[in-house]
Amino acid sequence: MQLKEEIKQEHNSNNIMPEPTLKTKAYLFFKEIVELIVVTLFLLIVIRQGFIEARYIPSESMVPTLKINDRLIVEKVTKNLRVVGLDFPIKRGDVLVFYPPAEGNRGKDLHYDPLSIFARWTGLPFLPQDDAYIKRVVGLPGDVIEIHKGEGVYINGKLLIESYANEVPNYNCIDLSDIDVYRREGKSGKIVVPKGHLFMMGDNRNRSQDSHVWGFLDTRRIVGRAAVIVWRTLKEKPILFQQTERLLNF
Repeated sequence: MQLKEEIKQEHNSNNIMPEPTLKTKAYLFFKEIVELIVVTLFLLIVIRQGFIEARYIPSESMVPTLKINDRLIVEKVTKNLRVVGLDFPIKRGDVLVFYPPAEGNRGKDLHYDPLSIFARWTGLPFLPQDDAYIKRVVGLPGDVIEIHKGEGVYINGKLLIESYANEVPNYNCIDLSDIDVYRREGKSGKIVVPKGHLFMMGDNRNRSQDSHVWGFLDTRRIVGRAAVIVWRTLKEKPILFQQTERLLNF
């Protein structure tokens, strides 16, 4: 009987798990933290690159549609669907976020080192971020653009009706030589939007560094389409984004 009790006690003692050491506890803790960070970053990249991202407005180039410090949601679904060949065309009047060409950003272009790419993928605020602009689509591929001082924008010889514009332009832009970047290159002729490019303008026409300064936008630089304002001072009513296909016939 005593032998049986001793065997039973020995059996029970063998089933007791030893207390984890401090080193083991630390390893398991950091393992869980790393797994959590990896999963969080993966989901962040999927959501940010595949669906939506948040942006804020740092300048007055899109007044009155967008004001300084507005927060908005940029949708990327339609851009990604275009990439895979589905028909979700960019429309005149769309408000797009994009990375400007170097000519329009004081000579600074996108960086492609691993840290910069990771920063673009995640948008983490403590990482260096490439500058992004927000403007409205005015000219589509094949359009002939003319901007007449005191009148407005003409598309293929017809005046574009733009209720969203803050004011009419106080400059002329009717030849490639009127665009700074092309004048420096010695180019001239009609302003015809090439395939795969857009002509972008800010709604605050006379306070916007846009295509009338730095030329056509390559569509590969598009980040996404501004979809909705999510925050603005409560006393101010947000203005909905407006599209237009209306041209004034003479």
